[in-house]
Amino acid sequence: MSIRQIITVPDETLKKISEPIEKVGVNEKKLINDLFETMYNFNGIGLAAVQVGILKRILVVDVSSKEEKKNPICFVNPIIKKISNKMSVYEEGCLSIPDTFIEIERPKTCEIEYIDINGKIKTQEFDGLLSTCVQHEINHLDGKLIIDHLSKLKKDMIIKKISKLKKNPDRIIV
Repeated sequence: MSIRQIITVPDETLKKISEPIEKVGVNEKKLINDLFETMYNFNGIGLAAVQVGILKRILVVDVSSKEEKKNPICFVNPIIKKISNKMSVYEEGCLSIPDTFIEIERPKTCEIEYIDINGKIKTQEFDGLLSTCVQHEINHLDGKLIIDHLSKLKKDMIIKKISKLKKNPDRIIV
């Protein structure tokens, strides 16, 4: 297992649509393990393969708190089958958009069909933060980011700020 570099906006790779996986083989399992290690290393609760520059429909999530036992879930080729009419709002962050948090309203529950790490097709309903996280990561696979929920002006301001930070990596923010 290894920690991968996370790409950040304005990298155009993040806007591309990820390709489905034919089967979960050795390389896919290694990628899944790397995604978990990378996500945990950067204190995330979800990570899509596109965020490490790989355009495959693979994502990982774990919304357990530090006090809880880890509950890692891997999704290959996830498809949202159903969403609830009831909505919930969470302040979402993104490892590809550092230091940015946006309140986003999404369906409270969703039913997802996916392939697990063992190649088994599953259908499962998710609720609350886990539902939000899975929807956020599936958006990544479709080339959509949380800043796409904002006006063009706010979106451009965030991208400009992050681009400046990339150019001045030694800059200290207090």
